[in-house]
Amino acid sequence: MYRTAASRAKALKGSLSRGLAPARYASSSAVATSSSSSSSSSGFFGWLTGGSSSSLNSLDMPLQGVSLPPPLADHVEPSKLKITTLPNGLKIASEMSPNPVASIGLYVDCGSIYEAPYFHGATHLLERMAFKSTTNRSHLRLVREIEAIGGNTSASASREQMSYTIDALKTYVPEMVEVLIDSVRNPAFLDWEVNEELRKMKVEIAELAKNPMGLLMEAVHSAGYSGALANPLYAHESALDRLNGELLEEFMTENFTAARMVLAASGVEHEELLQVVEPLTSDLPNVPRQGEPKSQYTGGDFRQHTGGEATHFALAFEVPGWNNEKEAVIATVLQMLMGGGGSFSAGGPGKGVHSWLYLRILNEYQQVQSCTAFTSIFKNTGLFGIYGCSSPEFAAKAIELAAKELKDVAGGKVNQKHLDRAKAATKSAVLMNLESRMIAAEDIGRQILTYGERKPVEQFLKTVDGLTLKDITDFTSKIISKPLTMGSFGEVLSVPSYDTVSSKFC
Repeated sequence: MYRTAASRAKALKGSLSRGLAPARYASSSAVATSSSSSSSSSGFFGWLTGGSSSSLNSLDMPLQGVSLPPPLADHVEPSKLKITTLPNGLKIASEMSPNPVASIGLYVDCGSIYEAPYFHGATHLLERMAFKSTTNRSHLRLVREIEAIGGNTSASASREQMSYTIDALKTYVPEMVEVLIDSVRNPAFLDWEVNEELRKMKVEIAELAKNPMGLLMEAVHSAGYSGALANPLYAHESALDRLNGELLEEFMTENFTAARMVLAASGVEHEELLQVVEPLTSDLPNVPRQGEPKSQYTGGDFRQHTGGEATHFALAFEVPGWNNEKEAVIATVLQMLMGGGGSFSAGGPGKGVHSWLYLRILNEYQQVQSCTAFTSIFKNTGLFGIYGCSSPEFAAKAIELAAKELKDVAGGKVNQKHLDRAKAATKSAVLMNLESRMIAAEDIGRQILTYGERKPVEQFLKTVDGLTLKDITDFTSKIISKPLTMGSFGEVLSVPSYDTVSSKFC
């Protein structure tokens, strides 16, 4: 940097000694006048030192041939959501946004809960087979078309729903919709592509054993429920030999019907979307929507001993689903209030240093490596619990501490300061997520599948604001009176018995 400054100073000195030749500084008329004027302070030297020159245009003057864009309004009304239901039952929903990019998703009321024993693992494989070859396009052509519009695609499967999404610039809405619908409606399920994804699934299932928290989240569902919600989200390795293209076609024919689909978009004019979507989906079969498979919460215990230097555990209880909106919101705020995290990163900014579990467990007991609250909420039921990890010799104490914190919340030891912080954090998380166009489109699709409409975010915020300390204590007391679901993984020999842990909540 200093060498550059020195070379520039030498060049400037040489120029001044030659009488400030105007050709060298043709970009400034002030330089030209300085060579013929003795008052250099108003010419070159004035320009060099920041002085003004009458020959230079003011920055406030508009440039010729340059038009300025109109200024943004002080307040922009949020776009209203528009919903159209086609004669076959498929719903099309969209809202506009100032973002130049559009996000479009096709959401299907079909998840692992709809898998009969013969179909176990089908949704897991369908997720991996998304945007592969169709009856109209090879996989290579599909990828090239998506690349040509700068698009981005994704797919996900959950216990209740599946989603297929694409986003690109708004000018490519017709191409986006056509690729999306073709990928969902007309998959080819070529044998070599199916076999390739089955091999990847086998690796993914093996990797799950290296993710104790993910494994326990699966385990508490299987142990805590009987019926549809006990179905695994990930295919068992024993099911991989049975899964094939024909089975996937049969599963999709049975479940991917118009009445169970919502096409949702963020950043797209509704009329434009209708013109593109309706011709591509009007021939979907109009099959009456079947009832959701039944699930019954029972509680239970899961243990898997693998040895090692850590014990992972989860304690969970049933909570109401989204159909009981207020109590589902209470569960969400309670999760934020309990908080937690990992002992290594918990002290960083925004890592939960003020949350209940951090202050009372992670900050006090160095043997606890991780302790965090979690929720898993569905339409009619859900789970709330605490996941933890500690050294094996401290496992029994860590489980006792987790149970004690739930009992203390139920006993009214939470103060208004804790609740206000949790409510503010909940609202902040929701509002920040909805700033994402992809999450906004997903929220539209999933809410319409759940409620048949999209409830305004103001309603959610109003429910959060209205919560009281009594709501939190009553809710916690209610859920811990239900049967316990417990899971443990790793070195589990020192984990107390199910009955011993259950008795701590009595």
